[in-house]
Amino acid sequence: MAILEVENLHVHYGMIHALKGVSFHVEKGEIVTLIGANGAGKSTTLRTLSGLVAKSSGRVTFSGHDLQKMPAHKIVSLGLSQVPEGRRLFPGLSVEDNLFLGSYLRRDKQGIQKDLQKVYRLFPRLLERKKQQAGSLSGGEQQMLAMGRGLVSNPELLLLDEPSMGLAPLLVREIFAVIEQINRQGTTILLVEQNASLALDIADRAYVLETGAVAFAGDARELAQDPRIRQAYLGA
Repeated sequence: MAILEVENLHVHYGMIHALKGVSFHVEKGEIVTLIGANGAGKSTTLRTLSGLVAKSSGRVTFSGHDLQKMPAHKIVSLGLSQVPEGRRLFPGLSVEDNLFLGSYLRRDKQGIQKDLQKVYRLFPRLLERKKQQAGSLSGGEQQMLAMGRGLVSNPELLLLDEPSMGLAPLLVREIFAVIEQINRQGTTILLVEQNASLALDIADRAYVLETGAVAFAGDARELAQDPRIRQAYLGA
């Protein structure tokens, strides 16, 4: 069952045609990854799905809801949450306060507390630092906090934009292990990632974007063995 369907999506930034008829779908329970070079349109795709960028044309359906002209906060309330590139935390607020900001549309206090405890189990370091200012955390801890904030909104679909950016290889492995764990616990994931090898390793399916259009699509492990993908994106 498709939780997200994107059909013939076009996006313009002024005269720049950033997305040129992008179509894909995400099934409930999957990890789907979008890979491609810088400027291929990956982050623009996520920002358009989240309602942060206006599309020129096309259709986006999430859990049966047409997202046409729907504001970003309404999209979050439907169960679609994005962890943005660069984390976008509030550095002067505590870890705990940043997490609570993820729940700003919720009214179920018991559910919020349950999801907070779930985040602390996934990221024990956040529990240790919950009163610490977010700006004083390491890069890896900030990425954990950004992911935790997204999870506190209780999403059906979590959009992750470049979660490995700026992190040491050991921390990248740790973050990706948690992404798999989040998925096993029932959250569907759409992942944009520059590290194509790791993304293809954990994903069920993948789409390769080139200059704003889907160039390849299929099973992630099969694409990882495709000579064209290996040469262009995996350094093989």
